Amino acid sequence: MSDAWLLVDGEPIADAMVLSHPEQLARLRTACPPAAHTAVLAGDPCFDRMLDARPYRDRFRRALGLRDGQRLVVLNSTWNPASLFGDGGDDLLPSLLPRLTGELPADDYRLAAVLHPNIWHGHGPGQVRAWLERARRGGLALLDPLTDWRQALLAADLVIGDHGSVTYYAAALGTPVLLGAAPLDGLDPASPVADFVRTAPRLDPLRPLRPQLESAISDHRPHPGPAELTTSVPGKSAALLRTLFYDLIGIPEPGTPALLDPLPLPDHTPPRHTTSLRVLTRLLGPHEVELRRYAEPSYEPEEPEDLPEGPARTARGGRPGDGEPVRAHTAAHEDTADREAVAAADVIFRHGPADDPRLGPPAAWCAEVLARRPQCALAVYVSAPGTCTIHTRTGVTLTLTVDASAADPAAHASALFACLSAGTAPRSLIANGLTVRTARARHRVTVAPANPAEDGTGTAG
Repeated sequence: MSDAWLLVDGEPIADAMVLSHPEQLARLRTACPPAAHTAVLAGDPCFDRMLDARPYRDRFRRALGLRDGQRLVVLNSTWNPASLFGDGGDDLLPSLLPRLTGELPADDYRLAAVLHPNIWHGHGPGQVRAWLERARRGGLALLDPLTDWRQALLAADLVIGDHGSVTYYAAALGTPVLLGAAPLDGLDPASPVADFVRTAPRLDPLRPLRPQLESAISDHRPHPGPAELTTSVPGKSAALLRTLFYDLIGIPEPGTPALLDPLPLPDHTPPRHTTSLRVLTRLLGPHEVELRRYAEPSYEPEEPEDLPEGPARTARGGRPGDGEPVRAHTAAHEDTADREAVAAADVIFRHGPADDPRLGPPAAWCAEVLARRPQCALAVYVSAPGTCTIHTRTGVTLTLTVDASAADPAAHASALFACLSAGTAPRSLIANGLTVRTARARHRVTVAPANPAEDGTGTAG
């Protein structure tokens, strides 16, 4: 709001300057008095569309592939050398994303990134995707910055951002926010955005990430500024803007209501972990497993300390994390780029329709994988959101079925692998089912022979 931006030869550039809140008008009168008479308070149509779409949060979450117990973390960067994806020296986002996918359990968190359109334009889509490739293999969703970012904010449990408007919108919606970059240069010190940047909680990249995210969510208290100052006329921008436009044109305004397009439902984008996963399991009983999967971690993950109460907490005083030992194995998607990781994996999985002619029936694909990969003990074909076929090295073929909103069936297959490795018989799992616990969810899985004529031992009953 300075003369250099708003005036030419001392006169306002625009016939009308649309502002969303009276506080902006007060700053305009101070910063550039000759342009103050052009100000029109007409709200914020972008924010109005988000407010209108709030009831559809669960639909947006399902569209982004969120499952029971998962939290969505949205990372956002504006276009600026000091932004989260800036080139001002720290270049935080490309290094932060692989840490997030490696430190956050894959079945408890979903990650999505929204980058300013100028980042895509300035560097090119190929370069941006190359920079973020490791995180994308770990399950990151790279969202369209023009069509899907509002829906992602509505679906988010936490936003990691900077001083850009998208982060401010998240705070205005009441979503917990952590600032990964917080520059004040270039911001009006009296502006609401500057006040927000000064006071919002920070992400410390030198500390473990998961505790910071959990604290930001559990300790969240909405910042009053963004919610109050984003617009002074919520829900009314369409009518106010149309009146302004028709007055400027000089023709009568239509008598029909002024409407904004509802936010569309994004395409379904479930996470795809095309990388190796380090899987930590603890047996809570012969048919119950606590599980954490980490996508390509930089170091061996620590034991989970958030186990549910139960019989496993008996040894060493019954403290959290005590009891049955944590066992680890590696699971890998068949299309993982690191072929050595695939060759060494205990569990190999892939997703696809059961009738995909390129792969053959799920049981045939499983048998082919085991024949080609002698190290592999379990092959897993996920054919639907709640269904997978598994084949063991001992010749047992099983089908796991669970509610479609539960965790990825490949996770349930890893839990079954833990039970089998501990000595639980397949026929016992068929009779009793399998319970899988992640950090915030508990899933009941049905185990059945893939061939009804078999009894779970690989032979006819």
